[in-house]
Amino acid sequence: MAANRRRDTGPERAVRSLLHAAGLRYRVDLPVVIGGVRVRPDIAFTRAKLAVFIDGCFWHSCPEHGTRPATNTGFWSPKLDANVRRDTQHTRLLRQAGWQVLRFWEHEAPTDVAEAIAVQLAELQSVAP
Repeated sequence: MAANRRRDTGPERAVRSLLHAAGLRYRVDLPVVIGGVRVRPDIAFTRAKLAVFIDGCFWHSCPEHGTRPATNTGFWSPKLDANVRRDTQHTRLLRQAGWQVLRFWEHEAPTDVAEAIAVQLAELQSVAP
């Protein structure tokens, strides 16, 4: 498990590259503390309060590609279930704090993800005071 990255995964880097090429600037792995809980969006647009997560299919139990290991299920099932609960909690906390939250799966095309982020960011910036 030591080889599994918490940040700078291939899908994240691909999306960030497209966002940067489009002239969008963001923070990476920015700690946002809400009610004593630290949430670290993969990509954060602080002025627009837009948090983006690009979740791995295995680690976050993708309904389409997520798998459960057949061995050591006593370890893996609670671990993966806790990841899903944490994702739900972090999304809820960010929204309560006034952030917009976008979640994508690693299998989604980076161009589609970057486009969805840009559209949401443009909408948020058009209504900003």
